[in-house]
Amino acid sequence: MIVLSSKDSRPLHEQITEKMKNLIIGGYLKEDDKVPSVRELASQLAINPNTIQKAYKNLELEGYIFSKPAKGYFVKMPDGANSKIPELTTTLGEIVRELYFLGFEKERLDKIINHYYKGGESDD
Repeated sequence: MIVLSSKDSRPLHEQITEKMKNLIIGGYLKEDDKVPSVRELASQLAINPNTIQKAYKNLELEGYIFSKPAKGYFVKMPDGANSKIPELTTTLGEIVRELYFLGFEKERLDKIINHYYKGGESDD
């Protein structure tokens, strides 16, 4: 489910947060699906449960998961999902302008965008 990279300079909780978001956004985890417990995921990844707890707290604050007392964590579609569109569009615009400046071919960019729209994974 989640594979962490020792080559990634980001803290483990940030990697876990990103991977869980990708699973939700990619449709692998659907609304109301139960996510692995803190202990279960910590055991699978062989890391400290506090690291998982920190990632889950981030995901909860961002609205991707919610907790049910004595039941665990479950997937929740972000309440303000549409409110992120302007911010993400601006970020995408900045990236496209920089790629254009660097001579990146539009056809390659189209292929990348189509890859992700079809549910493709990142090349981590």
